[in-house]
Amino acid sequence: MTIKLYNTATRRKEAFEPLDPENVRMYVCGPTVYDRAHLGNARPVLVFDVLNRLLRHVYGADAVTYVRNFTDVDDKINATALARKEAGAKGTLEELVAERSDETIAWYHADMDALGALRPDHEPRATQYIAQMVAMITDLIDKGFAYANEGHVLFRVRAYADYGQLSGRSVDDMIAGARVEVAPYKEDPMDFVLWKPSDDDLPGWDSPWGRGRPGWHIECSAMAYELLGDRFDIHGGGNDLQFPHHENEIAQSKCAGHGFANVWMHNEMLQVEGKKMSKSLGNFFTVRDVLDQGVPGEVIRFVMLSTHYRKPMDWTEKKRAEAEATLRKWAGIVGDADGTDVPTDILDALSDDLNTPLAITHMHRLASDHDAAGLSAALTLMGINLTAVDVSDTSDLDGWAAQLAALRADAMVSKDFGPVDAMKSALVDAGVEVRMSKAGVELVPGAGFDAAKLEALK
Repeated sequence: MTIKLYNTATRRKEAFEPLDPENVRMYVCGPTVYDRAHLGNARPVLVFDVLNRLLRHVYGADAVTYVRNFTDVDDKINATALARKEAGAKGTLEELVAERSDETIAWYHADMDALGALRPDHEPRATQYIAQMVAMITDLIDKGFAYANEGHVLFRVRAYADYGQLSGRSVDDMIAGARVEVAPYKEDPMDFVLWKPSDDDLPGWDSPWGRGRPGWHIECSAMAYELLGDRFDIHGGGNDLQFPHHENEIAQSKCAGHGFANVWMHNEMLQVEGKKMSKSLGNFFTVRDVLDQGVPGEVIRFVMLSTHYRKPMDWTEKKRAEAEATLRKWAGIVGDADGTDVPTDILDALSDDLNTPLAITHMHRLASDHDAAGLSAALTLMGINLTAVDVSDTSDLDGWAAQLAALRADAMVSKDFGPVDAMKSALVDAGVEVRMSKAGVELVPGAGFDAAKLEALK
């Protein structure tokens, strides 16, 4: 089968042709590990987790190498480590940085595991690849694409003729519209940092340019080259990384003589109730916040995948409740079924630029047809595990649906809809979603379903 992916670099959907079908390689920019992952951080994790699963389904479970890094060189991590040192914590600053990173990475793993995301094959930390970064920077200097000045090393942006192609901007336009740092050690305001000096209050490593630490962009280029080779298939991340991070990665990697990535993929951002997530608006949530509110990880995953990855995703309470009701219903249909043959329309949807919302539409049809095996196989490929979904005390709903249908039939004759409205209100109060149509009555256990409240109807 053919997988088609939208390539940001060419701005079109293309048939995916791996460099080596027996070793499909993907790199995704991971988190900077200074705190808990917020809800928006989960979106690229889930998008590329589905792609990872699809690639393994098509090319083989062992035919994919998936790399997602941890950025553990960061001013916020440094500040936390320094505060701990000043408070009397033992160890060097570098050791305290590692301690904070260990702590935050453990949180990240726990949270993403709860969302059903598979761990990548490699999760490199920037601090583990300093030597490779120094070697790459040295090579760029030797080739005339970078220069050292006042303990800094900078990349000569204008030396790379194709700079700006990924984001579709010219260098002059970027200077006119961007807040670029003007510094005495820069030849040009657009030149970006590959290495910067560290004083005694900051973590640092020895280099030909003095004790210092790498710039952000060089980290991913060096780690991708080390783990995936000169050229690999897919590079992904949120569209907030398209410029400057990914643009700079391309420039320095290409100038170092590397082929780098064939396909660039970017997911859109997340909103909450139609607004940008921010602490000032009071709508900022970490993944752990939402999990601790009692929202199952499967529900978070389902809501995220209900919107195409290239469209803005709006997290709402309504979507959460609907997702929980849907998954509870599907869990009752799937039961103990363990399907392995993924329906063709599910594969076709995912193979068309990861059209997860279309796949979910097809899954609703499978549920309507009570195709437990097909639905089970589709859920597995989408990474949705229903074993944790509570389906207890829902078996009587078919009986209540029949009673409500009978009451409605009587009301159509008598024109007295009071008993229908009363029963409907009692069902809604018990957390049941009531769906009435010409086809009949359907009752679905929703979020907060409480079977005990149905006793009042007897």
